[in-house]
Amino acid sequence: MTKDVIALTERMPDAWSVLAGLLAGGPDLHVRSAAEGAVVQLCDAEGRPLVSIEAPLQLHVPGEARRLLGATGIDGTQQWWTEARASTAVPGAERLAGAFAARLTALLGGTVWPPDAPGADDPSHPVDTSGITAVPTPAAAQPAVDVLTDKVAVVLQDRPVIAMTGWLSEALRAALQSERALQIVTPRHCRLSLPTGTALTGPPTRWVVQDPDCGYYDGLTGAVLRWRDGAFRTAEDSDGHTPLASAFANAARTGERQLLLRFRTVHQPEAHLVLGGALEAAWQSLAGELPTGWGTAEPANLPWSRRHLTDLAYERAPRPTWTVVVGSADRPALATLRVLRTPEGVEEDVTLAVGFRDGEKPPVSAVADLAAELTARHNLRTLLAQLREARADLTVPPHFERPPVPFGYALGPTEVAEAGPAIAARPPLTTSPVRLGAATRPGYYYPLGDGESVEGWSAFETLLRHLRGTP
Repeated sequence: MTKDVIALTERMPDAWSVLAGLLAGGPDLHVRSAAEGAVVQLCDAEGRPLVSIEAPLQLHVPGEARRLLGATGIDGTQQWWTEARASTAVPGAERLAGAFAARLTALLGGTVWPPDAPGADDPSHPVDTSGITAVPTPAAAQPAVDVLTDKVAVVLQDRPVIAMTGWLSEALRAALQSERALQIVTPRHCRLSLPTGTALTGPPTRWVVQDPDCGYYDGLTGAVLRWRDGAFRTAEDSDGHTPLASAFANAARTGERQLLLRFRTVHQPEAHLVLGGALEAAWQSLAGELPTGWGTAEPANLPWSRRHLTDLAYERAPRPTWTVVVGSADRPALATLRVLRTPEGVEEDVTLAVGFRDGEKPPVSAVADLAAELTARHNLRTLLAQLREARADLTVPPHFERPPVPFGYALGPTEVAEAGPAIAARPPLTTSPVRLGAATRPGYYYPLGDGESVEGWSAFETLLRHLRGTP
């Protein structure tokens, strides 16, 4: 499996401390840079990478390391995240990664994750690298890719939470550019972060879970998988049906809930425009506080700032900007925000999830007022509110979770005008819509239920057929 080792240090890794870590393999290994200098690689005599080390990341957001790696040995004093990934094709490479991380923490203070990483127990002695040779690296491979075929890029991971790190994001981008699918292989005890789960949009892109009973299965659908023709594909029994892994179906109910909100706003590209206001309003309404951090990958390393978010989107325009936004540990909340330029203006697509523990009541009734605020102040176009029975920590486990049930839908004034004001005002639902905004140019919020009954889906489908004018 994966051979990732992370140094969580109290002080910034400077050039001398990184050099001391790189010497963990002795003086005979070569060093080169990759990814436009963002990655340093320890290589064998032929220049083939043994360990890839990402540029140190300063964590300005409390709790991010603990959210993604677990609580053991991690506290708020460790502010720098330096990640080393050892080649899975080289048996001795993991000791190199562990010794590198241990040398950093010995010099700068901090913790090595995982704490039992090979090579981390004796960083004072260089790792014996005699006889260590890497396999040739395919030209299309990224530092995070373990197996590359003409159909898929396979990444092997073993972490508590498989996050959308910079490496994994780059591997996904490179796979798509080369017309390949990304397949992430993990043991059964791993979970996905919400951004990673959202990125795995469906076959042939997959989360592949190793299972002692069936071999492999899809962590999001439960379908048993087999490696065939250069990719993990669904298996078939004698009747031509795909069997379901028993581990996927065996899941106890916990009483935890997630409130999911997906909405879209569009703004005119004015000089004084500052993005993120709609997300702030939704976060305050549903989580009772503001976001704490954001970034272009996980861990989210920057303190929340609408101005800095806007500056980044402006610099990248007309290319889209994707970011992850996180909250405090007291109220699990996480969002992805995509900013893009369209013919209509500057669009913000938001997916926000807020977790609620057993016995806590999600604020379903607050969504109607939130829709009104988003319409009045943030140019709301559409909004879908759903409730689901799922983990309050917002991670995705490799077993069945009940699908979300819609309980509210909203159209802003522009979408109401396109559907027809008379049609939008009179849906065939048991509950009348709530008008949003001015009577001369209204939007509407449509209550669909309590989020607990599957009848919410029937009401949603009825509403959409009505708005589209289809029978």
